[in-house]
Amino acid sequence: MQTLAQALAEKAVPDSLTHLINTLATTSISISQAVRRGALAGVLGTTDHENVQGETQKKLDVITNDMLKEALAAAGNVRALASEEEDEPVIVSDSGDFLVCFDPLDGSSNIDINSLVGTIFSVLPAPAGAVSEQSFLQSGRHQVAAGYVLYGAATMLALTTGKGTQLFTLDTDSNEFVLTQDKVSIAADTAEFAINMSNQRFWESPMQRYIDDLLQGKNGPRGKSFNMRWIAAMVGDVHRVLCRGGIFTYPTDCKNPDKPYKLRLMYEANPMAMLVEQAGGSASTGYQNILDIAPEAIHQRVAVILGSTNEVATCLQYHK
Repeated sequence: MQTLAQALAEKAVPDSLTHLINTLATTSISISQAVRRGALAGVLGTTDHENVQGETQKKLDVITNDMLKEALAAAGNVRALASEEEDEPVIVSDSGDFLVCFDPLDGSSNIDINSLVGTIFSVLPAPAGAVSEQSFLQSGRHQVAAGYVLYGAATMLALTTGKGTQLFTLDTDSNEFVLTQDKVSIAADTAEFAINMSNQRFWESPMQRYIDDLLQGKNGPRGKSFNMRWIAAMVGDVHRVLCRGGIFTYPTDCKNPDKPYKLRLMYEANPMAMLVEQAGGSASTGYQNILDIAPEAIHQRVAVILGSTNEVATCLQYHK
């Protein structure tokens, strides 16, 4: 079986990008070890601080954010980074080819119950000249790599450099990521959906109607039964979609009129949309392809509907 380094070489990934991906992979192995030790290392629980989104930070949110910042600053080819846990972009070098956006520990509400969490990352080309927040505001089509690392029963890396999506599994004996699924392909049709049903009363009417039709099963307009799954960590729900198909959505809702969207465009929606599209799936807000959005801010939020192409298309019909 191929190692991550061998798989990148086979795809002729440029040396500079290969170095950055290896930096992210190596750091994720250290994060995996910290997550696995949990209470034994005293890293569970919350801090006394909130991030820029007003969310209380978990101890591991801060620890993993610092681990990635330090690793990327030392990489030598990263100009700046943007993180869910940082108010503003962090300049780490005067030179370098890349900008990196990341969610250091997606699903952190799952940390204290020993459930799935993960790291999501997006790599963008660094423009010439001085770097500012504006430098990051590139559509998802500009991503040169995207991926996530899932910390579960096994630690797994999902990765794309624009030439398909691959899955790697951490071999704990060699401490290397090994290719375990090449050319991931999402089935076009599905009978499985993932959504937080507790927000149903707050959704827009198109999503209300779509989910209601799914719930009617064989006796409804869809004519078949659907199963619902919800891990409460985007990285886990998208991993399931990549492995066996399905549709995942965190739609627009009116629970908090000031925050109608939940997921962050730059370091959640964009990288996941690239992974899904490279595996033959689709990703939309309900009204626009996610990868075509022109970002307005690094912490911008969007609605997300992604997964099996035919099912996403059916959902979008309700939104017309």
